[in-house]
Amino acid sequence: MKINFIDLQRQYQLYKDEIDAQIEKVISSAAFIMGPQVKELEEQLSDFLGVKHTISCSSGTDALSLALMAYDIRPGDEIITTTFTFIATAEVISLLKAKPVFVDIKEDTFNIDPDKIETAITPKTKGIIAVDIFGQCADYDEIKRIAKKHNLFVIEDGAQSFGAEYKGRKACSLADVGCTSFFPAKPLGCFGDGGAVFTNNDELAEIMKSIRIHGKGQNKYDNVRVGLNARIDTIQAAILLAKLPHYEKEVGLRNEVACRYKEGLSDVVITPKIYEHNLSVFAQYSIRTEQRPDLQNALKEKGIPTAIHYPKPLHLQPAFAALGYTEGSFPMAESVCGNILALPMHPYLKREEQDTIIETIKSFYQS
Repeated sequence: MKINFIDLQRQYQLYKDEIDAQIEKVISSAAFIMGPQVKELEEQLSDFLGVKHTISCSSGTDALSLALMAYDIRPGDEIITTTFTFIATAEVISLLKAKPVFVDIKEDTFNIDPDKIETAITPKTKGIIAVDIFGQCADYDEIKRIAKKHNLFVIEDGAQSFGAEYKGRKACSLADVGCTSFFPAKPLGCFGDGGAVFTNNDELAEIMKSIRIHGKGQNKYDNVRVGLNARIDTIQAAILLAKLPHYEKEVGLRNEVACRYKEGLSDVVITPKIYEHNLSVFAQYSIRTEQRPDLQNALKEKGIPTAIHYPKPLHLQPAFAALGYTEGSFPMAESVCGNILALPMHPYLKREEQDTIIETIKSFYQS
């Protein structure tokens, strides 16, 4: 039995006719850049989230860049964010010559710890980027309370959480600006790179639309600011249009898979905690174990793939060495990086496949 960590081929076969028809429509029209499917996707995403503006773009990383550039982040400005995330979250800050200021995470959700944010604020702090790690939303009520107190903006890095919910509200609609990724391995993914930015702020939306296409103004050669080439390809938009109608069903299936993991594994490993007011989309299903290398090997011997998200927190990455952080700076993130392990997770993981994964893990601990 071959078990895939993420099974995109299985998903494609289910929606093949719809996806192929959407791709064929784009090819036939030859409207490969900013074709009508891009606007249609933006409208459908706005309806899905209940936000005024969706600005599609070329990746989740560019989505974060659009947001920071719209806030006119300058060299020397400081942006507070979590140390436990993919490098893109902090990378975009450094690319603008601003300074990422890291804080530690909560042990139970792996999300940024609001209790650690206020002590990191300085006169140079302009905003906070919270990350919805592994598909569960951060504590936005508390984060926004702190931000309002100190006159800071909040960006939601929802690269892993599109479709999740926090207190009845959709992920990517919870902050001043929400950003997401449609990388193929994300819960809602296209067949290449893609992303989007979401906001209810009319002025920010217009600025981000301009930045997305080389800082253009009213026409193609009217450049009112320095921008990016950050458009989503029409074919990727079309693929997302085919997938979006199935997405809420897939979120439900992901949660069924997560429930089976919890029922089968909570007595042998630390399983994810999802707050009652949250609905996770489980971009990853990550357990914690002090026997990670041996467990990984036991699973590998049975043909079961695993992954580590993330083996090293950002404050210990060479790319951020100049910031001066050391081991021990953020002990909770460092601890989690040392024992976290992601198991196969996707909506179409068969019950017998999951039973094999669970039985292999339980057998490992029993032996």
